Amino acid sequence: MPSFLIILFTVVILAAGTALAYTTGAVAVLVYYASGLQDYLALSPQLVFSQIDVFALMAMPLFMLVGEIMNRGKVTQALVDFAVIAAGRTRGALGHVNILTSVFFAGISGSAMADSAALGNTLVPAMVNKGYDKVYAGAITAASSIIGPIIPPSIILIFYGAIMRVDVAALFAAGVLPGLILAGALMIANGYFAIRHNHPRGERLTRGEALGAAKRALPALVLPLIIVVGIVLGFMTPTEAAAVAVFAAVIVSAIYKTLSAKVLFESFKRTVVLTGAIFILFAAASLVIYIAALTEFPSAIANSVVEIGLTGNSYIVLIVVVFILFGMVLDTLLGLALVAPVLVPVAISQGADPVHMGICVCLTLTVGLISPPLGGSVLVVSAVTDTPYWSLFRWVTPFLLVEIAFLFLIALVPEITLFLPRLLGL
Repeated sequence: MPSFLIILFTVVILAAGTALAYTTGAVAVLVYYASGLQDYLALSPQLVFSQIDVFALMAMPLFMLVGEIMNRGKVTQALVDFAVIAAGRTRGALGHVNILTSVFFAGISGSAMADSAALGNTLVPAMVNKGYDKVYAGAITAASSIIGPIIPPSIILIFYGAIMRVDVAALFAAGVLPGLILAGALMIANGYFAIRHNHPRGERLTRGEALGAAKRALPALVLPLIIVVGIVLGFMTPTEAAAVAVFAAVIVSAIYKTLSAKVLFESFKRTVVLTGAIFILFAAASLVIYIAALTEFPSAIANSVVEIGLTGNSYIVLIVVVFILFGMVLDTLLGLALVAPVLVPVAISQGADPVHMGICVCLTLTVGLISPPLGGSVLVVSAVTDTPYWSLFRWVTPFLLVEIAFLFLIALVPEITLFLPRLLGL
């Protein structure tokens, strides 16, 4: 089948609204036939099961369940109240609160989309009530949501670890410092806009109010601490930590008096749906990865890279650029499943650290959630806050530029990501 017919078929089924996972699988089958390798499709069931037969993947649905229970358990407000204490009386304090809450929320949801939805419902109205422009409030919510998938526990880091066979504990440790530095960079940007646009200062709290808010937030803050410390220090595997986290999430929700049979049922139901959606991506991606191996596509890329002279940092910069472009148009997990197995091994063969590459790739793809033309987090904030989509992008752009600059810093200075894993012997 001619290549242009395959491309035309892809465009048509995407335009018809077909899910990316099904599109990927269908196009992969056509490529097998076009390459004369259709007999290898008989191995499809084995390929799919070998792709998902990874122990670390068991942690993924459990961490998603933790996020669902905590989200439905109304834990967000407790985290916001604690962030208010941390931001103090600084100008643009609620903008800082937004970013800090994303840091705290990262340890619960591990999802930028969940972060955007939860904070869009709570913090954006609060910021508007205090005099902030609604579009700016929505933009900083979308921009800060990118922190969520990098600070552990992280669904995308588990996904990367499973695909590339990289230690998830090392990835979790590597994500902590970049996540905190990114939060600091966004707070500096927010501080600049706060001064320029005369954003209001934070409210003065009495000592009793501050202690009350800290006490209420403590159960929610302890949960991610248990997870990260348990995994990083080797007390638990990521899967074991995820199981403990589910149990702890139930207890925390009970402490907040928000636990009910309905909350548990809806959390389990949503987790099953999300798990199915993710694993169908694995199924489609396994076909693409295998046809790439059969046609020696990764080797061809490696040879081309060597011929061009792209090695070391220059090749890593190329990977960052490619993943930024893929992040703009592809689902994050699908982009990771399709592209990482092809491009990342070449960097590793040149001496790059697999853990460092994992943070670079995952953060780069996640930035696509606030990049046009799709921008999943921007779409969520726009829908939740009833704010014009392109108006949000105009205000997101300065924060996006900060994050892209940070991406290249992380890519070119691997010590930032590897400091903590090395310190902990991972």
